[in-house]
Amino acid sequence: MSSSEDPNAGPVIRDRRRIDPDTGQVRKPDQPGDPGHQGAPGGPAGRGRHAAGQAGQPDPPAQAGDPQTAADSEARNEMAATQAQLAERTADVQRIQAEYANYRKRVERDRIAVREQALANVLAELIPILDDIGRAREHGELSGGFKSVAESLESAAGKLGLVSYGEKGEPFDPMIHEALMHSYSDQVSEPTCVQILQPGYKVGDRTLRPARVAVAEPGGDSGEKNDEAAAAAGQFPDDAARGGTKRRGSAAGDGD
Repeated sequence: MSSSEDPNAGPVIRDRRRIDPDTGQVRKPDQPGDPGHQGAPGGPAGRGRHAAGQAGQPDPPAQAGDPQTAADSEARNEMAATQAQLAERTADVQRIQAEYANYRKRVERDRIAVREQALANVLAELIPILDDIGRAREHGELSGGFKSVAESLESAAGKLGLVSYGEKGEPFDPMIHEALMHSYSDQVSEPTCVQILQPGYKVGDRTLRPARVAVAEPGGDSGEKNDEAAAAAGQFPDDAARGGTKRRGSAAGDGD
């Protein structure tokens, strides 16, 4: 025993057993009585460490390379990346779906347009035949088997959507009528179709041929005098009404 030790101090007993006799559990290195623990439980070193723990000193900070913290951070990053990819794929699917819907509408619209054009071309070729049938009916020559064939043809054309129009007394519309004759009358208050020379035909909103008509405008004798004055001035009646200056000689030259 060295001279620095207290001669009155009693013997120091250190418990170096690895198995706790009271609990039967293996002691940890930092537990009192363990070989790695400095100082006996009742010794000065043991009392000093125990007092430091009770003084409320903070625990040592967690190590930067904690496996649990790194795993949580990696999981959060993977979740964020997955959500971003999901949003991107959802936007792609929505865009493709919208493009496909527009494509279907465009194809359906083109299909209807092609069908209407083909139907209009076929029916337009039948119009001269229908004109011949109408003239034969007016002259009383539509009878017998020819009458049955004509009625069947008109019925088939009607089922395909061909509609004839043009009635005497209806207002003149330059969009659907073609004026072949012009006159003035006291019996009309606006330009009116006074005679249907050839009926017009249309399919839906498409006009295949405008109705060819004779048009009468209000004016009576004054209108006829205006026409004579316009003819003397070298203008057409319609050009004079519009203030035009086209002469008959230039019209003939254009015809040549």
